[in-house]
Amino acid sequence: MAYKIGVIGDPESVIAFMSVGFSVFFAEDADEAGKLLLRLAKEEYAILFITEELAKEIPDLIAKFKDSPVPAVITIPGKNGATGYGLDNIRKSVERAVGADILFKDS
Repeated sequence: MAYKIGVIGDPESVIAFMSVGFSVFFAEDADEAGKLLLRLAKEEYAILFITEELAKEIPDLIAKFKDSPVPAVITIPGKNGATGYGLDNIRKSVERAVGADILFKDS
């Protein structure tokens, strides 16, 4: 089985991912993003990137995939740049895995 990589977000934020061969799915709001995430999770996607703006609107849905090997759901900055939401999630995951916050805090 060959796994794929997908990207969910507004067109301006994710269109460039097509140039590297990722499957790109446009979503303008959290409802669209949630439906896409559920649909793609049932398909052969190993990694699903989603813009921070959309991800922070559907945290409970994304949390359902935290303990599954596939798909890995990873937040990426959108057209307005990084909001810190993705880094906060990585920090929480690392802390849960090792029992302490080992990442450097912003000054």
